Amino acid sequence: MKEIKIETKIEVISIEELSPLDAELMNKAVSAAKDAYAPYSGFHVGVALMLTNGKIIVGNNQENAAYPSGLCAERVALFTAGAQYPNIPVRDIAIAAIKDGEVRSHISPCGACRQVMFESENRGKVPMRILLCGNEEIQVISSARDLLPLAFTL
Repeated sequence: MKEIKIETKIEVISIEELSPLDAELMNKAVSAAKDAYAPYSGFHVGVALMLTNGKIIVGNNQENAAYPSGLCAERVALFTAGAQYPNIPVRDIAIAAIKDGEVRSHISPCGACRQVMFESENRGKVPMRILLCGNEEIQVISSARDLLPLAFTL
């Protein structure tokens, strides 16, 4: 029998430890979450991503009564970036969620978003640093590959 061991390193920092740029991304993600269209779940997710050229793109979840016709915040932002800046890699992505008026802790992208993040990272050939923003702590993951170690590839 052969065994494969998969490990993921997650750094946990306080909001006070964020760099000014990371704090800006988190604040933009929280602001985007406030503008999400989530009348069915009440779970508002916002994303702010930084491209390697310094441009910041925001996105939020967009629900639809004809589930699953809506789209997650991560894919809204990544597809926007891909459409507007097709050859510019994503360097950082901050993700925040609000439920009942409070920023929630330890949110994590769904499987479909993880796959799109992985694909975007592969396409750009630059690790995508992920900030999972909570109300007191931030989980920092150095690459989308760490969120989806057995990603689908061709």
